[in-house]
Amino acid sequence: MTANLLQRLDAVDAAPGAAELRARTYELLDAAPGPVVDIGCGSGRAVAELHERGVRAIGLDPSEEMLAAARSRRPDLDFRPGIADSLPLADGECTGYRADKVFHLLPDPRPALHEARRVLAPGGRIVLLGQDWDLVAIDSDDPARTRELVHKRADGVASPRAARSYRNLLLDHGFTDVAVEVHTAIYTGPAAVPLLAGTGKTDEKWLAEQRRRAEQDRLFLAIPMFVASGTNPD
Repeated sequence: MTANLLQRLDAVDAAPGAAELRARTYELLDAAPGPVVDIGCGSGRAVAELHERGVRAIGLDPSEEMLAAARSRRPDLDFRPGIADSLPLADGECTGYRADKVFHLLPDPRPALHEARRVLAPGGRIVLLGQDWDLVAIDSDDPARTRELVHKRADGVASPRAARSYRNLLLDHGFTDVAVEVHTAIYTGPAAVPLLAGTGKTDEKWLAEQRRRAEQDRLFLAIPMFVASGTNPD
């Protein structure tokens, strides 16, 4: 299970534009010297990239298996068990908080924002990155069925529309200088087929069409990625 998840995460991290999008989240942290906490760090790529930028980073993840993978890849870096709504960090300990594709997994994102405010020092920066699962665009010969499958997949996510609420969540929790950007990830090749597997798992005919499109260089998948940032004023 973890090996398959790592493979999927590595594929997403290596997708066109993914490195640039991660770099944008680091820029929005506004050169926070650290520690910067990376929530749901997975295999630790962001922690490693922040380290390469001279930032002291802490990677938190609830999965011991993911933490083991991260530690095996970068044993010199700081990876710890932790969940978003109960961070193992002191009040005001961090100058930066980053959560990449995490908030859609939370049934209620508000406790996580409360924790973010708690662990951030005055002037500390928060950056949230994620997709809105209802807004995924997929070209298909059967648009109605595609729409149905996209919404069905979204309904299986704890908070599928959390990303469109980033701005209001930050404002509601007292963050200032709140800004939102949208960066659309475009996938057209065979590497996108595994990303569509979750959407088409209940309809093999639909998924077979996407495989054919990939073989013929006619696949098109667009995922709007929302990036929100803000500052802890006190």
